[in-house]
Amino acid sequence: MTEKTVELDQHRGMAAQKATGLRRLLADVEANEKQLRLRQDELEAHLMAAPAASWQEAAEKARYLLNLFAATLVSQDPRKQRLIAAVIADFKRLSGES
Repeated sequence: MTEKTVELDQHRGMAAQKATGLRRLLADVEANEKQLRLRQDELEAHLMAAPAASWQEAAEKARYLLNLFAATLVSQDPRKQRLIAAVIADFKRLSGES
């Protein structure tokens, strides 16, 4: 057997190489989305496990929900975006964050 590997993609046409690249990229994106969903589920379970022990913890939960809402199409209205940003800034200011 030879030590040198053969790069099979180089023996195909450009269209086939492009299609292979797109399939690989799509598979990576789907795997990353699955990991993200699992991590979000874990975070949400942690956030719901117990009531907030302080205003700062309650603000963190609210901030998480506001950020989720901000990523939706419904919230793309510039007024809603400014309101979300203002509320998050208030949470930071009142909790002593910079």
